Amino acid sequence: MPFVDNGALEKARWPWYIVAMILFATLSKPTGQVEALLGKKYERVKIRFKGGAEQAYYAEFFTDKQSFHKNFSEAELEEFLRLNVGSSFKNCVERTEDKEITFLTNKKGVTRRLEKPLAPSSDKGNYVKPLGAQAAQKMAQDHSAFQDQKGGAFNRSKNYIIKEGTQVPFLQALGVMTDAGKVVAAKYDKFRQVNRFLETLDDVLPAVLQARSQAQNAADQNGSQAQEGGAPLQVLDFGSGKSYLTFAVQYFFEKIKKIPCQITGVDLKEDVIKSCADLARRLNIQNLKFICGDIAAYDGVNPDIVVTLHACDTATDYALAFAAQRGAKAILSVPCCQREINSQLKKDSNKELAPLLKHGIFRERFSALLTDAVRADLLEARGYSVQVLEFIDMEGTPKNLMIRAVLKAALSGKETVSDKNAAPSGQENAASQSCQNSARAKELLAAFGVRQKLFELLGGE
Repeated sequence: MPFVDNGALEKARWPWYIVAMILFATLSKPTGQVEALLGKKYERVKIRFKGGAEQAYYAEFFTDKQSFHKNFSEAELEEFLRLNVGSSFKNCVERTEDKEITFLTNKKGVTRRLEKPLAPSSDKGNYVKPLGAQAAQKMAQDHSAFQDQKGGAFNRSKNYIIKEGTQVPFLQALGVMTDAGKVVAAKYDKFRQVNRFLETLDDVLPAVLQARSQAQNAADQNGSQAQEGGAPLQVLDFGSGKSYLTFAVQYFFEKIKKIPCQITGVDLKEDVIKSCADLARRLNIQNLKFICGDIAAYDGVNPDIVVTLHACDTATDYALAFAAQRGAKAILSVPCCQREINSQLKKDSNKELAPLLKHGIFRERFSALLTDAVRADLLEARGYSVQVLEFIDMEGTPKNLMIRAVLKAALSGKETVSDKNAAPSGQENAASQSCQNSARAKELLAAFGVRQKLFELLGGE
C-alpha cells in the first residue's frame, strides 16, 4: 500500500507525531543548524523502545567517527522530536506497532507527514489492532528469542556467565538491559559478545591465579617483600572505547569471582574516557579507572592480564608489545583494521602467490591473516602459548579472530626459561623454539617484502 500523504504540517500543530507508542525512530539528513541545536555535527540519531518505568527509550547519536548515547523518558522523547524534527534533521522515520510514519522537510522548511500501515488484514484491508505497550515489549522479547534460535541453536537457554534476568547495573546503564534485567532485543548481540569474552577470560584465569600464587610463594621463601599473590589482580584494557568489556571484566572479578582487582581502561578519545569515568562514578565503582592517552606512550603498572579489543591497526601491536615486555600472564586480543601490511603489498610482491594479491578484497583479507600470523609467532617467541580462535560469529562482526596468549610459565607452574635453576636442556630447547618462531616471522615478512610493527617493537627476538 502506498504512503498516505497527510499534507504539509505546521509547527503549531505539534505534537502531530504522537499517534501511538513509538517502537523505533531514526532521524537523518542533518540541517545546518544541527551543531548549534545539539552541540555536535550529528549525522543521524537512532532511537528505540527498551522498556522501563522512567527512561523507556535508548538513543544513539552518530557523528562521522563517534557515537554517543542517551536515555529518554516518553515525555522527553516527545519533546526531543518536537524540537528537532525539521529543525536539526530533515527526515524522520518512526515505527509504531502498526504503522511507519515518515516526516520529510523541504528546503523551505515545510514538513510533510506520510504514513503507511505495517500489518494490514489480508481480507478487509483494515489495520491490525494495536498491540499496546506491554504487548509490544513482549513482542520485542519474543523477536530476540527467535533471533537466538536461528540455525537450531537455542542460545537463550545457554548457561551464560551473566544471566539474563539478573539486574546488572553497568549493562542497564549502557542500554543493553532494561531496568527489569531483560536484554534489549537490539542489543542481544552485544550481550552475547560480553558473555563470550568472559568465557574466554574464565578459561585463562586459573593459569593467571596459579602464576600469581607461585610468585608469592617464591617471595615468601626468599624473604622478599613482593606481594604479587595477595595484591589486586591488574587488568589493562587498551583501546577501551565505550568500555562494555572493561565494565564487564570488573563485574566478573568483583561480583562473580570475588577476586580483588584493579581495572584500567586506556583510550585516545577524551570524550569517551570522560563518559566512562562518569559512569564508573555514578555506579560507585572504586577499582575501575580510565586514562586518556596513546597506547604507544603508556607506561603504567605491570599487568597480569592485557585486553585489547579492536584496537586499530598498529595500536594492537603497541598493546601486545607492552604486554610481552611487562610479562603479562595472559593476553586477549581481537585485532582490527590491519592496514600496515595492506598498504605495503603490491600485486607483484610475491609472484608465487600473485592470485592472492590481484584483487583488493583478497589482498585486504590476506594482509589481516599475514599480520596476525606474524603476531602469533612473535608472542610464541616471547614464551607464550598462543591460540587463534573465533571470538564470536562472523554475523556479529567481521573482526572476529581472537589471539589468546598465556605465558607458558603460568601454564606449566614453572619459572620462566631464564630462571637460573631451570634445567640447561630446558633452557636450550625453549631458546631454540623461540629463535625458530622469530625466524619464521622474519621469513614470512621477507617473502612479501613488508614490515610489521610488532616485529620492530620486539626487535625480532
